[in-house]
Amino acid sequence: MTTGEMKELFAYGTWANGLVFEAASALAEEQLHHTVASSFPSVCCTLAHIVGAEWLWLRRWLGDSPGSFPDWMSRPVYGELRAQLSAVEHEREVFLAGLSDADLSQTVSYRTLGGQAFSDPLGILMKHVVNHSTYHRGQVVTQLRQLGQKPPSTDLILYLRQSK
Repeated sequence: MTTGEMKELFAYGTWANGLVFEAASALAEEQLHHTVASSFPSVCCTLAHIVGAEWLWLRRWLGDSPGSFPDWMSRPVYGELRAQLSAVEHEREVFLAGLSDADLSQTVSYRTLGGQAFSDPLGILMKHVVNHSTYHRGQVVTQLRQLGQKPPSTDLILYLRQSK
């Protein structure tokens, strides 16, 4: 994989996250926090997990291994999550702009939140983040349906068609 392809995957993720956040913005505050069966108890908690995971992996790529998620995840608020996601996306764009293709094969050493040490190639970790967010966006789509909302379609092929 090249840095160009990686940038395209993250551009897709940014686009898809934007669609899901926009769809969630149509929910009333009560609906954002209403219990809807999934990996996380509500739309807001699922969005917090997406943003928190993207934040955490970027921190690791930048050489830090936080021992916990930030405070804004413990009681997620839609507007704050949206602002945090924008900050992560901006910082990640700056990070991606400085990468070479060779950097993608460099090993990143990090610790999990539980303290376990791992080392993996940067490119593999980056693919994981895109895939991880896609998985949880799918859960938000299901939660939105269960709340009576029409969710967006966030398929990669739609992004690629629209970005031509």
